[in-house]
Amino acid sequence: MRVLQILPELRVGGVETGTVDLARYLVEHGHQALVISNGGELVVDLEEAGARHIELPAHRKNILTAIWCTHRLIKILQQEKVDIVHARSRVPGWIAFFACQKIKTPFVTTCHGYYSKHFFSRVMAWGKLIIVPSKVIGRHMIEDFHVAAENIRCIPRSVDLRKFNIPRSESFSKSEYTISIIGRITPLKGHEYFLRAMARVVRTLPYVKIWIIGDAPEEKISYREGLKVLVRRLGLADKVEFLGSRKDIPELLAETDVLVFSSVVPESFGRVIVEAQAAGVPVVAARVGGVVEIIEDEQTGILVEPKHPEKMAEAVVRVLEDKVLARRLVENAKEKILSHYTLDHMASQTLEVYGEVLKHIKILVIKLSALGDVILIMPSLKALRERFPLAKISCLVKKDFREILQRCPYLDEVIVYDPVHKHKGFWGFGKIIKKLRRYRFDKVIDFQNNRKSHLLAFLSLCHERYGYKNTKWGALLSNSVSDDHAPIPAVAHQFRVLNLLGITTNGQEHLELWPSKEDEKYIQQLFESQWIAKNTQLVGINLAASSRWESKRWPLDYVAELCDILAAQNIRVVLTGVEKDKILARELLKKTKAKPADLIGKTNVLQLAALIRKCHVYVTPDSASMHIAAAMETPFVAFFGPTDPLRHLPPSKKSRILYRKLDCMHCYQSRCPLHTHDCMTQITPQEVAQAVRQLMDNS
Repeated sequence: MRVLQILPELRVGGVETGTVDLARYLVEHGHQALVISNGGELVVDLEEAGARHIELPAHRKNILTAIWCTHRLIKILQQEKVDIVHARSRVPGWIAFFACQKIKTPFVTTCHGYYSKHFFSRVMAWGKLIIVPSKVIGRHMIEDFHVAAENIRCIPRSVDLRKFNIPRSESFSKSEYTISIIGRITPLKGHEYFLRAMARVVRTLPYVKIWIIGDAPEEKISYREGLKVLVRRLGLADKVEFLGSRKDIPELLAETDVLVFSSVVPESFGRVIVEAQAAGVPVVAARVGGVVEIIEDEQTGILVEPKHPEKMAEAVVRVLEDKVLARRLVENAKEKILSHYTLDHMASQTLEVYGEVLKHIKILVIKLSALGDVILIMPSLKALRERFPLAKISCLVKKDFREILQRCPYLDEVIVYDPVHKHKGFWGFGKIIKKLRRYRFDKVIDFQNNRKSHLLAFLSLCHERYGYKNTKWGALLSNSVSDDHAPIPAVAHQFRVLNLLGITTNGQEHLELWPSKEDEKYIQQLFESQWIAKNTQLVGINLAASSRWESKRWPLDYVAELCDILAAQNIRVVLTGVEKDKILARELLKKTKAKPADLIGKTNVLQLAALIRKCHVYVTPDSASMHIAAAMETPFVAFFGPTDPLRHLPPSKKSRILYRKLDCMHCYQSRCPLHTHDCMTQITPQEVAQAVRQLMDNS
């Protein structure tokens, strides 16, 4: 595996040390490690570990520099054939994000800090997976940056125990103690409160040395000088040493008796705490952020409230005077380090994240409507699952049709699009886009193939977007096929898109639906209410297609005559349809001498599937009910006229298609433009009854 980490600089610090440690681990375990930064003193350590460093000004908050770095990074990723990019800070994050978008390289981030809710910080939430060093930062990313919890991996920072295994002098024999604070000199680290606490400590224990380890960034030089003034004012000039930035932290900790961590803001972790504990140093720390996950108060350290010099001083004096307490804190802390914070623990978990990113992809299928068309994607969903068995596959569908997908075994999740209410209008559309982006999809397969679906795919920020390149904004797709073939069945039409992913049809695809036992029980009770016995020969008749397709409807007089013909053959008819079809049903019952069971408007989709499964034959115009019959493997008779069966007939082993070859056939008009409706009126009841009989005899 070729892993590239990118961060601002490689100067001494927790993030930088962690980067070098991970690179060393990768090399030791047979991987290739590259690091991009602006350089620093840790470059030597990195290269000694066998990793490569590439210098780029990834630390500069300048848009022109960032653009240049992005183009340079794209070339590096291509030349080095990098498998995964790991960004550890915000400016490098932006550079890496756009470079990875361009050449489709997996992008991972680690959130090392408690970021402000500024747009500039959002890139750290855009990784395919986001690593956080503590649960506190995990909650921060979920609540403030709306990252889905499933995209977060909590991996605490580590300590290389080999570096900190340095013999210490026994504190029982000491006459002078050393108290240290380690970290960049900034107001966030609470140095002012630390010094005020130390002024109280020396009143009780005058023989102490106080080390301030770390230096101030250029923009905080005046703050460091102000601390030196405070040292003189507090009378600590002969006690305090500013040691600056140091690489010999293990050796300094070996001489330290207490480490104080005085940060005043929520910390993501507190690596220096774990390093001190590994070196056998008891720790007094402010109760902020991820620190509370490292230190169990009175067990592995002492916690005090931030900005309280009095409490901090009391805790330091207590640890120095109570040797039993100090030893207990150190021993307990070392046990916790061995189980939670070793380098092997951190690096192996990070490798698992890389493997997860590379192997477990996320796929979005877009099929917004309509009911029959949603049913038609079942073979494609099955083929996707067989091709990508470890993938998380989601389907975006309109609210009205979600129920038919919720029991689909090939899907992990159904995402609901509600353009009527929740996602109505411009702002509502923005909400669904925002939701899709949170999933970090690797592939989007657009089976809807219209302007809205192409736009949804594009704005999801997914690298790979598949569908038909048509005049409906098909250019927004990254991988497309031209829709220039002669009419072909809908399932085959979908598989032309799937061919782009190496998925081919075997010609054995069939539709599926999964009604529950409760649905079956409901239909049985419904039949009993209509006095339908178990051994009754049943033929279901669907009265109409959708309300906008009046041209698909078989004449009501013909339906009535068919009911009479079937009743004469001792066949019970069951009428199905939606609520709006009840008016047609009342008219039909006046026209027929038979007594069909009127179950119109009494079922949802899956209940209707359970009903159709109990029918010996099902009669329907080109409609969603025809697709349900195919999914339930119920023989069906279907009428076609304004639409082409070559395009809309579902795969089925037992079906009869009735249509007339007319000059006006397949007009695709919702109302007959000639007002004759010949394509439907020329299909006679006797012809349909004969088709029904043949299917029943052959079943």
